[in-house]
Amino acid sequence: KPSFCYSLSSSLTQNENTTVSYLLDQIEQIRSESETGPHSITVDIQRPSGCFSIGCYDRITNIAVKLQPKTSAQHFMLANCHFDSVANSPGASDDAVGCSVMLEVLHSLANLSTPLKHGVIFLFNGAEETILQASHGFITQHPWARQVRAFVNLEAAGVGGKELVFQTGPENPWLVQAYARAAVHPFATVVGQEIFQSGLIPSDTDFRIFRDFGNIPGIDLAFIENGFIYHTKYDTPGRIHTDSIQRAGDNILSVLKHLVMSDELADSSQYRHGNMVFFDLLGLTMLVYPAHVGTVINYIVAVAAVIYLSGKCLLTTGRYMRDLVCVVCVLVLSWIFSLVTLLFVAWLVTLMGRSMFWYSHIHAAVFLYGSAAVCILLLIHTLVKNRCYRRAGRVDLAELFFDGSLLLWCFVLFFFTHRGWCSAYVPMMMVLFPLISKLLLTKLFRARGASLQYSVLYLMGLVVPYVYIMFLIRVIFEVFTPILGRSKDEIPPDIIMASLVTVATVILSSYIIHFIYLSRGTKRVLAVLGSVFMLMFVLVSCGLFFPYSADPSSPRPKRVFVQHITRSFHTLNGSLQSSDSGLCINDLDYTGMQHITPHIPQINDSISTHCQDWLPYYGYTRFLTLQFLKSWYLPAPEVSPKAPLEVQLLSRQETQWGTVKMSFEVKGPSHMSLYLHPHAGASLSSWSFNDWNFVFYTHGLDAPVWRFWIEILSSNVSPDEGLVSLAITAHYLSGSDGRSETLESFLKRFPAWVFSSSWISTYHMYTY
Repeated sequence: KPSFCYSLSSSLTQNENTTVSYLLDQIEQIRSESETGPHSITVDIQRPSGCFSIGCYDRITNIAVKLQPKTSAQHFMLANCHFDSVANSPGASDDAVGCSVMLEVLHSLANLSTPLKHGVIFLFNGAEETILQASHGFITQHPWARQVRAFVNLEAAGVGGKELVFQTGPENPWLVQAYARAAVHPFATVVGQEIFQSGLIPSDTDFRIFRDFGNIPGIDLAFIENGFIYHTKYDTPGRIHTDSIQRAGDNILSVLKHLVMSDELADSSQYRHGNMVFFDLLGLTMLVYPAHVGTVINYIVAVAAVIYLSGKCLLTTGRYMRDLVCVVCVLVLSWIFSLVTLLFVAWLVTLMGRSMFWYSHIHAAVFLYGSAAVCILLLIHTLVKNRCYRRAGRVDLAELFFDGSLLLWCFVLFFFTHRGWCSAYVPMMMVLFPLISKLLLTKLFRARGASLQYSVLYLMGLVVPYVYIMFLIRVIFEVFTPILGRSKDEIPPDIIMASLVTVATVILSSYIIHFIYLSRGTKRVLAVLGSVFMLMFVLVSCGLFFPYSADPSSPRPKRVFVQHITRSFHTLNGSLQSSDSGLCINDLDYTGMQHITPHIPQINDSISTHCQDWLPYYGYTRFLTLQFLKSWYLPAPEVSPKAPLEVQLLSRQETQWGTVKMSFEVKGPSHMSLYLHPHAGASLSSWSFNDWNFVFYTHGLDAPVWRFWIEILSSNVSPDEGLVSLAITAHYLSGSDGRSETLESFLKRFPAWVFSSSWISTYHMYTY
């Protein structure tokens, strides 16, 4: 059992003191227990400072633990978790579970009687949620980082369940092979890797930092179940089953033990090149093979299918080819009509204000969009059968449409393989197994047509690809459905959901559709599907399916950010020009405030505020990488933090290159944002950071003041208007400065199904 399942905190004192002390105590207990064994444990507390991308950090905390044989080691695996959490979330899954697993793995490895061949560095990093800063501080500054040859990163995109390997590499196929050999309960797919790295999932992990800044390969694992409560107050230890922790521990321990005893880790450069196709079969076993082998397999399967179809063309007249082309056109058109119909239905649902009705009731989306998709496919093929192929034999038609589906999957397989996508193994399965089934059953099909025996044997031949595809579809829906509730996008989520359901329906129906041409009639099936669709459409229109839920056993919260903010605008001479205070409200999904307004009438579109382009970042705050172009703003009393922000211009000088260089000093809370907006006729020549006009800054305890400089190039700028506007937002996320009576009383007005992440902010804009 894990020795650590600790509710983390975004409080700076708790994060930097309480949690660090707890971890150090646990590590010391492990070190004392294993002191007489063949391994040594060294602990180092690192407090790095630095800048990268759009983030800067100052004296944040890392706990690095080196486990190695007492004879020492030159090569090390890195295991990484983070002990910080997002504001207002206990962080049990993200990432206390990862840290608990790492502690227990450290305990197990340290007490092995046989010495390890290589060492392991366990990194408990203290600033992952602030744009991956702690991992950057370790991999770019810690002296141990030079000895790391590969890493395993423990993350979460959900709460509990199985941990999915969704990224590996880059290249270094030996890592995937090691996971496949050692993992007790494998759960991995290269499809997840290609989806994640395409940018479709709005998230990032420490994997990118180790890969890009350390140039080392790794394995990225994450819990994916129940992403609805990820990064909310519901991410508590009680929601994580011990089975999930045990499963993750078994896998991580086995994989690390295998890697630190392997020869590949010592000289991984020899095994660096090449990608791997990898996927598990329902968690029972795992298939892994090189991508170039996959390419050969894919082309062989595709060519075999083409030979099968070409043989039919040679054995028949030219009419078969024309009929096959017509069938392919019918199939593609039926898919297009199905997609267009579902997009139209999704548009109507959105117009009626019923968007995301499926968020708490995923079965409702299946019944509404799924029944519509199947109904359209069935209707089109029934019309084609009755109007265009009235005189054709049923067996010939069915075989023709099977061939059409096979040809289309061949096109998909060729395309995926040509693009170099490792996920081409999926269309390969959808070509190989149906082709084998058809070849084995051809004589039976010809002899008995649509007999029950043929149907059963044919469907049994499709079991392997269809079971796997349904499993993969389930995982994709499990990941993407919660994401649609926490990604502010201009595309209505029902459009995305309808598209996903259409794609799933098309894939699953591709080799079943020819049964329509074997059947004598489809009126009853069409009537049932049409009735299901109409009933669901009426129920959705009436608002029966509410998107959110406060059910303690399975909450589906709406995510809202609330900042009690005071904005201060200063003139060129530093005096206060104007100020205002209010509650700045932002939501994270497409429904906006339409469901909250009945509970809090003051929050409606009459108080919505849009971009103010002439102000740095539109005159409002930006936290981390979150940027909101629309906010709801309610006037409220002024906030008065006990530790107010202090900004001082240290120096101003004109350089020989015709620029003006200004140096600043800022004192404030642990999280601050800096925005820069050059005036007309001026431009940013250079500054302390990078090419962005925005920087998010984080500091740990005992950090010095924040100093930076900017250099402005000006031409024809009026001295009365200044060169640049500088805005600094101070975010008070915890402690007495992070709460106010106004904020607390306002949060109580939200319905129970709302999760509100809240804090105090001050926005100061200066002109220089």
